[in-house]
Amino acid sequence: MKKEEYIKLALALADKGIGRTSPNPAVGAVIVKNNKVIAADYHKKAGEPHAEALALSKAGADAKGAVLYINLEPCCHTDKKTPPCTKMIIKSGIKKVVVSMLDPNPKVSGRGIKELTEAGIETEDGVMEKEALTLNEAFVKFITKKRPFVILKIAQSLDGKIATAKGESKWITGEKARRYVHSLRNRVDAVMVGIGTVLKDDPSLDCRLRSGRNPFRIIVDSSLRIPLEAKVLKHGDWKTIIAATEDADAEKATLLNKSGHNVIFTKKRAGRVDLGELMLKLGGMGITSIMIEGGSSLAAAALSDMIVDKVFFFTAPKIIGGSDSITSVGGASPSSLSSSIIISGLKTRRLGDDLLIEGYIKNP
Repeated sequence: MKKEEYIKLALALADKGIGRTSPNPAVGAVIVKNNKVIAADYHKKAGEPHAEALALSKAGADAKGAVLYINLEPCCHTDKKTPPCTKMIIKSGIKKVVVSMLDPNPKVSGRGIKELTEAGIETEDGVMEKEALTLNEAFVKFITKKRPFVILKIAQSLDGKIATAKGESKWITGEKARRYVHSLRNRVDAVMVGIGTVLKDDPSLDCRLRSGRNPFRIIVDSSLRIPLEAKVLKHGDWKTIIAATEDADAEKATLLNKSGHNVIFTKKRAGRVDLGELMLKLGGMGITSIMIEGGSSLAAAALSDMIVDKVFFFTAPKIIGGSDSITSVGGASPSSLSSSIIISGLKTRRLGDDLLIEGYIKNP
């Protein structure tokens, strides 16, 4: 096998940890000796052993003289619950370490590679770097900008509608697309909706996959209109966050906080929650990734406040029509086409009869 194939294996292992290692990165490690994989593992949860430590423990004394393949530079600092992986690697007798990408964390950022090199271990980096960056794109943004990576998810008709004029929206897309959305919920730290979606649909915002885990639920509700009997307040897991403006009902905020929820206040921006300020506060809570799921006004505000990094448009082969039906992105029309938001890195895939289009937004 070539080095790229071993790194692919490390990336596949790391992918198993997406959604569970936050605020840590997802990392996989593969140990090879005499052209044979002798040990492999991945980081499963923040606070638990790192991928390198787990793989080295499996390899034992056989790690001496072997090559370690890993998708992220080994850590070398002590400002965490687990010991630095560089020390373990040096002690194990590993002869070479092949890395996909350097750790963007300023506490590491090349220092891990330098420590290994100075200990006489051969190192190589940049192998499948692009794939590694994509895998840990949420971690990269979080660790460098202290803000969560934000995905805007929209389920729409072919003509860009998310509901009829009367608000009917279940279901525009098919079962496979809806199941895929739950797999995305399983991979992000939090999902976010506007209060309009809560009042109209009363969603639970849970993950319905077998062995899936429920993300944090963020409700953007500037004046705290959320009903106390809303399903999203009934989980009992302390993972519901309500974002309001500073002039919202203080008594209701206190009641919600005492009921096991978390009310976050921001200043007003155009009469609503300042989403940029909200992202900073959520980043301070260790939330590294968010998927916005609705509705039209929140999508427009998120794009206007330039918090969106990536989009997922699930498009059904249906035409709803009507100038009074609800469009996927609301708000005011731009003054000209030159003000349109450009999506790059487009990918498409079929999900049953529906088409998924995903891509990235380049924000300043």
